[in-house]
Amino acid sequence: MINIYTDGAARGNPGPGGWGAILKSGRHYKELSGGFSCTTNNRMELLAVIVALETIKKANAEVTVHSDSSYVCDAINKGWLFQWEKKDFAKKKNPDLWKRFLIIFRKHKVKFVWIKGHNGHTENERCDKLAVEASMMLNLPPDNGYITVINEGNSPDSSATEQTLPLL
Repeated sequence: MINIYTDGAARGNPGPGGWGAILKSGRHYKELSGGFSCTTNNRMELLAVIVALETIKKANAEVTVHSDSSYVCDAINKGWLFQWEKKDFAKKKNPDLWKRFLIIFRKHKVKFVWIKGHNGHTENERCDKLAVEASMMLNLPPDNGYITVINEGNSPDSSATEQTLPLL
């Protein structure tokens, strides 16, 4: 059994963002993080889960993902994601990441548990710190999936504010 803990952050939404993940299994422990120069919180929440799952080497692993993102947990637990997929993600946010997620999700036995964020949960607090620190790194790469959506004139995230952004 592998437990994954994740969090995402964006300083501004959109703005510089980061994600953090912890993988725990028995005596094994691994921390992961990364960031982008211009992205959204929801993209970082989802990317944390994707990268953590992609890190697992053994196929068909039993995995529990603990996330404070209702966006991510509800999409799976309430079955929304599979309806979006049937409609080829028409008018849905972050289809590039959801498609990537589905590829790795189907290689494992994954369940999602929503946890309340900023509530003293040790691993969630650590993931938050990893995500925030990643968002503050210098010379962050662009989130090409997000920039593509901006260039097409779409709103990439329902929580994003509308503004003119430099393409870094």
